[in-house]
Amino acid sequence: MRSLAPEEAALWARVAATIRPLSREPSSAPNIEEKVELSAVAKPKGRIQTARPVELPPKRTQIFQDATLDGSWDRRLSSGRAQPDRTLDLHGHSLDRAWEAIDRALERAIASNDRVLLLITGHERNGEPPVERGRIRAAVHDWLAASRHARHIAAVRGAHRRHGGGGSLYIILRKN
Repeated sequence: MRSLAPEEAALWARVAATIRPLSREPSSAPNIEEKVELSAVAKPKGRIQTARPVELPPKRTQIFQDATLDGSWDRRLSSGRAQPDRTLDLHGHSLDRAWEAIDRALERAIASNDRVLLLITGHERNGEPPVERGRIRAAVHDWLAASRHARHIAAVRGAHRRHGGGGSLYIILRKN
C-alpha cells in the first residue's frame, strides 16, 4: 500500500474535515492535517475537469408511476375500459384509518388474485397550508412504495374520468 502524495493528503484532509462522526464519543483517529503542511501542496497544472452531475434515483413516489405496462394495459386504462376487480373509497377516513384500509384491501386483492384495484382518494387540494383536504391523496404513493405489499404492485395510474378521474387511482397488481 502506497502512502498519499502531499496534494492527495491535503485533499483528503479537507474532505475529512467536513465529516461528522456518527457517535458522540471523540474520535481517536490521528489528524491528517497536522502531518501535512498545506503550503507544500503544488497547484495542479493543465485543464481541470469539472465533476459531472450525478443522476439521482427517482423519488419513491415516482416508482409506480414510471413502471411500464404493456401497451394493451395502458390503452385499456387510459380509455376507461379496464374494469376494477375491487374498489376502495377513502372518503371520510383519517390518515391512519386510510392506511389501514389500503393495507387490508391490498391483502384481500392479492389473496383473490385481483389485477386492478380502484382507489378513490378525492382530489388533492393545492394551496397554502394548512390545507385539511387532500392529505390522503398526497400520501398514497409513499404509502404504496413503503407497503409490505409493494412487491405485488406492478404500477399505479390515474383513473379514467368514468372511474373518478383525478380523485382516483388504479393500482395494478402483478400476477401471482
